[in-house]
Amino acid sequence: MSQITTHVLDAALGGPARGVRVVLTAADGAEIASGVTDEAGRISDLGPERLDAGTYRLTFATGDFFAATGRATFYPVVSIDFAVADSAQHYHVPLLLSPFAYSTYRGN
Repeated sequence: MSQITTHVLDAALGGPARGVRVVLTAADGAEIASGVTDEAGRISDLGPERLDAGTYRLTFATGDFFAATGRATFYPVVSIDFAVADSAQHYHVPLLLSPFAYSTYRGN
């Protein structure tokens, strides 16, 4: 399993957000990895097994996801910056999404 994982839930429909493209980048903007959420709305293999301590960003292509489902959205992209403090820990970054709101937290 990679050190960084994510799970995207579509709160408006009450289920997983399938087919959301996600990009993991370093603080300098360099792309580290990318993936697309599976049928369960998850990406369990996003990035390497270990990252150095530092700041990273997950960028979710929410506009493309909503367009594919025939819905408009106020947020065409959601970016979440987070800090890896311990390179030995696993970091799970979920996204709860609707067309006009989103929230996140550090999962496990």
